[in-house]
Amino acid sequence: MRHLPGSAAPYVVRRIRLHEWAEVRDLRIRATGDPDAALAFLTNHDEELARPDSFWRERTAGGSLGENAAQFVAVTSGRWVGTATVLLRALGDTDHLGRALTAPRADIVGVYIDPGHRGQGLLGELLDAASAWAGAGGHDVLTLDVHRDNMRAQRAYARLGFTPTGITFESSIGPELEMRRAIE
Repeated sequence: MRHLPGSAAPYVVRRIRLHEWAEVRDLRIRATGDPDAALAFLTNHDEELARPDSFWRERTAGGSLGENAAQFVAVTSGRWVGTATVLLRALGDTDHLGRALTAPRADIVGVYIDPGHRGQGLLGELLDAASAWAGAGGHDVLTLDVHRDNMRAQRAYARLGFTPTGITFESSIGPELEMRRAIE
């Protein structure tokens, strides 16, 4: 357990566990219900609410035990307050938007921090955990996509060493840009 700067409450950042599908579901539903979710997620609140429990069990199995995916959470006082997922992709695979990959990638997706816990270092802790896992899988760069108008997220990623690659594209949520940082 560690303490957030300026907080007495201990927290832990860890990979999700197989039996935690309900917690994975509940956090995703909270995330997509956030007022800024339209600029952050490729699905919406109603879509996530409509998914059956089998979907959440399968997603949790992949994020907890998968060789090509790992979901990390930040937990404090028993409450899940943040998450980030990393997806490992090989040369020739397609990414989550159907784009053909010309090189292996470690993609960060599904990033969320509860509003009351933003600006306390959790994003960095989650991305460091994802980075360590991806690095152990042979990757040397983390890549993520962020909406062009989501300046708060762009600034947060830049503070953590991500830089724009110059690649821009349109997705289901509008104009996005690609950012990446080296895995140390």
